[in-house]
Amino acid sequence: MERNGEGGRRMLAELLEASHLMPIELLPAKANECARAASFHQVLIYVADLQRKLLRLVPGYDAAEQGHDTELHVEGTVAGRAYQYGHVLPAAPPGGDVSEWWVPLLDGTERIGLLRVSTEHNLAGARADMEALAALISLIIVSKRGTSDALARLVRTRPMSVAAEMQWNLLPPRTYADGRVAISASMEPAYDISGDVFEYAVDGPLVHLTIFDAMGHDAAAGLSGALALGACRNARRQGAGLVEKADAVEAAFLEQYDHRRYVTGVLATIDTRTGVLQWVNRGHHPPIVIRDNRWTSHLACPPGHPMGTDLGLRTLVCEEHLQPGDRIVLYTDGITEARRSGGREFGLARFTDFLIRHHADGLPVPETLRRLVQAVLEYHDGRLQDDATVLLCEWIGPRLEPADTAAGLAGVSSTPLPTTAAGAPSR
Repeated sequence: MERNGEGGRRMLAELLEASHLMPIELLPAKANECARAASFHQVLIYVADLQRKLLRLVPGYDAAEQGHDTELHVEGTVAGRAYQYGHVLPAAPPGGDVSEWWVPLLDGTERIGLLRVSTEHNLAGARADMEALAALISLIIVSKRGTSDALARLVRTRPMSVAAEMQWNLLPPRTYADGRVAISASMEPAYDISGDVFEYAVDGPLVHLTIFDAMGHDAAAGLSGALALGACRNARRQGAGLVEKADAVEAAFLEQYDHRRYVTGVLATIDTRTGVLQWVNRGHHPPIVIRDNRWTSHLACPPGHPMGTDLGLRTLVCEEHLQPGDRIVLYTDGITEARRSGGREFGLARFTDFLIRHHADGLPVPETLRRLVQAVLEYHDGRLQDDATVLLCEWIGPRLEPADTAAGLAGVSSTPLPTTAAGAPSR
């Protein structure tokens, strides 16, 4: 047998080399082949479905004949706990010559799914190789999912509307972290969303956060959301500030729809060096800040008019100084206005109380949002009448630890936060 560590390195090197010209359908078989170098007897790959309720086995390795489940529930299972909390957990009772483990599949902080690994080693002897294998498989899945219809079908539990198909393919990953911020977003109804879109982007020390809610609940609303997102991105990448980005969205709507359609939204920027949050509100619900695990601040800012209406209201840039650990929440009205038939709305108070309680529990940001969306759906008997979108960003603090510093951040400039309007008042 190879000395400890040598087999793990060979496993990773062989799988990485094979991955460059390998379709996703061959990943399970190739992962098992390469994993033998690290004395792993079997590796099963499970990916989470679109709504993060199920874990589904990636086909390609003959697991069904060996009695393994092809679908697991996130709620109420050991596998689900490993997925929710990101912990390595036993997949079978201890005993015999082989141990089995659930190992989270993570791309940064995005939860892809789980591995089920069988090995002759105990956890202490196998953990490093299992986690390294999980990291590599996560990267392979992420690199290939944009071109894999097989994977797209696997993570869906029912057909998707045309509008939802457009929206999901426009958006950034639902989870991101880099040592300065942790961001997570969720959209429901996942298979029928239309006018809601969200956006985040990193530009040196600046983090941009955006949420839009286009009028309507059809494919035309989806096209409006796509136009808003495209116009905002285009302006931002040309160096536009907050006011200019909102004006660019309005100009695109007036040119395309001539006052017949509009979009509301909040556009925000965090300077991660100082924690200064600046934002503009264009006819939307104000942001929320959760602080110290116990209270929230609903950030007041005089709203401008919805983009596309051309009402001539002034767009103001407002400002808040964040504390490390603060969580900024942007949301659409489908969250707070969800109601049972004949019942009360889910409401802003219930929404903020849920966020505070789960923030105090110390849950990861993505798990907090997953549970929130499940609570909203359950309150609404599983059927929403409007899109419900949440974008949550935690400002961790001003510094990056060396281990968390991405190579691309080594040359971060000290460019000041972009100005947006001469003399724009601050809150």
